[in-house]
Amino acid sequence: MEITNPRRVLVVSSTNSVQHLTRVMKDLTGTAPEQTSTSLAGASHNLSLKTTYYTAEVPIWLDLISSPSEWSASFLSAEAKEVLEVLGGLMIVFALPVHTQSEEVRAAKDLIQQVGKVVKEGLGGWEWDGVGLCLGVGEIDDVDIWEDCCAEFGLEFVQVRNQATPSRNEFGEKTGIPRALEALEANDWANASLDDLGSDFEDIGAEIEAEEKKRRNPEEENNNSEAAHLEPEDLDFGFDPKDFEGLKAAIWNAGKEDGEDFLNGEPESSTAATKGGERAEGESETKESLDDEDVQKIERMMVKLQAVRESNAGLPEEQRKRAAAKAVAEVIKEL
Repeated sequence: MEITNPRRVLVVSSTNSVQHLTRVMKDLTGTAPEQTSTSLAGASHNLSLKTTYYTAEVPIWLDLISSPSEWSASFLSAEAKEVLEVLGGLMIVFALPVHTQSEEVRAAKDLIQQVGKVVKEGLGGWEWDGVGLCLGVGEIDDVDIWEDCCAEFGLEFVQVRNQATPSRNEFGEKTGIPRALEALEANDWANASLDDLGSDFEDIGAEIEAEEKKRRNPEEENNNSEAAHLEPEDLDFGFDPKDFEGLKAAIWNAGKEDGEDFLNGEPESSTAATKGGERAEGESETKESLDDEDVQKIERMMVKLQAVRESNAGLPEEQRKRAAAKAVAEVIKEL
């Protein structure tokens, strides 16, 4: 699948780290960025991404920061809202200071903190569905302080060493530029605006709220049409409807009260003397419960699953199957 209008990546660096920014961009994209007039500030570049699931030509915006506090204030202003809305990635490039107690350390921390402030307040922090990276260029061995500083703002720290450094660590994980590229490839770059597709969470919430209204006012809706609308076969998740049996069983059993087994329609501890006389009463109570509270439970769960299906409609089949299985498992776990 080709993503024709992907979200953007904003890459920032301090004004005294232009050489590091240029090197990182060349290593990441294969070509060095071209300056606009005499500076890289305001320049744009492209990153070609190709995975099993998509291809995209992701635009990169470059910016140089002289005053981190002024920069963050400008990006948190109302005028910058449209810029933040199209961002799918944000990357900081900085030089790793050799000495732990120096002006360079203070300046680097200030840069990360002010950019991190924009991530938290402008992009939504942990709720942002983009990728945030801090690329520290240098050969120092102790980078714990930088990992902690970046993690505070939901940013992943990646150390970029010289070209002779292995691209994987002792755990087999990618490091340096290969790790940065891996993180970018794993991101969702589809530029789906709220006007076009709506927020997935808002859609799910609206569906559930609508079902709650139907439950409170059942006379306004036709129960038969609702049941037909919520049939597992109609959800088209990409796997056999029998997979819903575990979900249904969990919902029925979640409604047990006083030892009553809703699957069998009779008390669990029935004796031979009482089975014949009490079974009809138990079945009647069970049917009444299933026609009321428990049916409403499964309908709400089906609506939620349907909303998940619709939000994942554009994904490849394997991803849709995984998302569907995860959604069903989460519902069963909640019950």
